[in-house]
Amino acid sequence: MTSIITSPIFHRHDTGPLHLEGPERLVAIEEALRKAGLLRDANRIAPRKALIEEVALCHTLDYIRLVEKECSALISGDRAYLSTGDTVICSDSYEVALYAVGAVLEAVDHVMARRTKSVFCAIRPPGHHACPSRGMGFCLFNNVAIGARYIQKKYKLGAVLIVDFDVHHGNGTQGIFENDPTVFYCSAHRKGLYPGTGAEEDVGDDLARGTKLNIPLLPGASFTKAFQEKLVPCMESFRPECVFISAGFDAHKADPLGGFTLDENDFTSMTEVIQKIAHKYAKDRIISCLEGGYNCDALAQCALAHVRALIK
Repeated sequence: MTSIITSPIFHRHDTGPLHLEGPERLVAIEEALRKAGLLRDANRIAPRKALIEEVALCHTLDYIRLVEKECSALISGDRAYLSTGDTVICSDSYEVALYAVGAVLEAVDHVMARRTKSVFCAIRPPGHHACPSRGMGFCLFNNVAIGARYIQKKYKLGAVLIVDFDVHHGNGTQGIFENDPTVFYCSAHRKGLYPGTGAEEDVGDDLARGTKLNIPLLPGASFTKAFQEKLVPCMESFRPECVFISAGFDAHKADPLGGFTLDENDFTSMTEVIQKIAHKYAKDRIISCLEGGYNCDALAQCALAHVRALIK
């Protein structure tokens, strides 16, 4: 079974009516999953609020306190930019971000207890640009990275794979695991796009060399082919015990930010490649977390295709 985590809590992160990363993204996903019969009480998991010490698995305490302070300084209805970068916050953003992290941790617990084989976390704010002491690119806390650290700490797993198919490179995720050979980070993304990181030669430091795989692509290239040819062979030696996905859907041809050329079928096929890795090495354990995707219609259809592929 594939379970879904989503909640009205995530709508409270108010980025403003003109901001692309708004709550309407989740509304569109939830409606598409519900119409397809894939969002039901039987497979829906409620998120929990992450503890500070859990967020601190990947972020400094000073940064966590800064996010709390700057959000709490706002009154309801006000918005501002987080002082560390280009991330819009409101008075509720800190609490919502804790629930986004907690959703991923709850997903980990359900997968490890074998109550479900995989979970799609339809959460916001997204996370893969968030660095240990800096939020950027719509991201406050790095949901996927914290999930990976949590599963290693609580369940003593050794090798964890993170596959990131957001059209933007997950600089925060790679930075967190830059010198860690126990976490394999693979990102396929558009070459030269924000934040300007993720070059092919960016393979981590000497200790982690061989566990950081960046695949910068130009429009027209196939994410699926890239994963098949470059990621799959690496897994023969890495052999992950769990797979996390940074599931960004902004490489869709209709997305206003990505400028790429994928359609819903591409997200089905790349999910199937990742799923085969999880089946072969990781007992089918997959935790997938929403990142980007800013055309609501395209986002909804791509998320639906992704979840359908996870269910197979």
